Amino acid sequence: MKNLIPLFLISLMFACGKPSSQENAAEAEADSVYLKKEDFQKEIDGKQTDLYVLENENGVTVYLTNYGARIVGIITPDLDGNLTDISPGYSSIDEYIEKGMYLGCVVGRYANRIKDGKFSLDNVDYTLAINNGPNALHGGEKGFDKQVWDVVEKQDTIVFSYTSKEGEEGYPGTMNVTVAYSLNSENELSLEYSATTDRKTIINLTNHNFFNLKGEGEGTILDHYLQINSNYITPVDSTLIPTGSLLSIQNTPFDFNEGKVIGQDIEEDHQQLIFGQGYDHNWVVNQEVLGDLTFAAKLWEPTTGRYVEFSSTEPGLQVYTGNFMRGQNTGKAGKKYEFRSAIALESQHFPNSPNQENFPSTILLPNDTYHQLTVWKFGVMDEWE
Repeated sequence: MKNLIPLFLISLMFACGKPSSQENAAEAEADSVYLKKEDFQKEIDGKQTDLYVLENENGVTVYLTNYGARIVGIITPDLDGNLTDISPGYSSIDEYIEKGMYLGCVVGRYANRIKDGKFSLDNVDYTLAINNGPNALHGGEKGFDKQVWDVVEKQDTIVFSYTSKEGEEGYPGTMNVTVAYSLNSENELSLEYSATTDRKTIINLTNHNFFNLKGEGEGTILDHYLQINSNYITPVDSTLIPTGSLLSIQNTPFDFNEGKVIGQDIEEDHQQLIFGQGYDHNWVVNQEVLGDLTFAAKLWEPTTGRYVEFSSTEPGLQVYTGNFMRGQNTGKAGKKYEFRSAIALESQHFPNSPNQENFPSTILLPNDTYHQLTVWKFGVMDEWE
């Protein structure tokens, strides 16, 4: 990849006759972003929700709410300094409650799928809600995405915290969870997760944000370029549960090591693509040391030049190409989220790990601390190489 535009050039563009980032943000709010605090203020289960903002001097602004500890908007500049919201979502708490789709939220206690909603710890069987075909998905009927989190605001960091009680959604142990969002001057949004438990349990957290780098609701993501630092996926059965094996991506539609257009191979006659109705799979990140912060993926859109680079301490990356988006919901800009109009890249442990001994463990013990760091770096470049 080449021809990156440094941050100081973006700043220079703003200084030489273009509106300031604050002015652009104001224009965006008046035009299509227009997120208002009052639309995110609601009492749910006796707790108050609100809207929170992180922004830097380069025009990057991140909107958050404590309902689901979720991202509700990400505004970034394109090659010409134009600011656009690239994170699909809704304009109010009521819409998030009514329409769902896991947009921008933290999912847990266990992100992704658990086969038949069952797992065992120390010969004790646990049963979870079945909410995705025959399987459990994203923590259950009322997972972390539907909880109102407590909030601590700092200068450049928003910290959300939540206590998940013993037996909630069928999981053992009382778990204390925090998620800290921070934005720096290098256009890096860090998502730092931590958790403790008073009883042996399982955990797998991720953020389920979607991206369309042309702008939320602005058509397909099939023309985006994607690079994934991985040589294997965890292949799935017809219910999207991993079989327990690893599948080499060499000479398959799943090889994104050099980067390619997402739509290039998505309609290939490959059994895994048929099962997922496109890409809806976990890639095994090429990680030298489990738990080290590692480059996982890069997403780039050629007409705007926007990119986002993904790094994480997690061993897996779930890539979901919006295969079940069918225009049923309308987003912030008043446009429907059509088939494959957004992509989610979710740093995570592997799906169904509690039932696969050969997968990295998702067990959390008392006196231990779960920790995950994921970093999204936003920028622009004029060419993919």
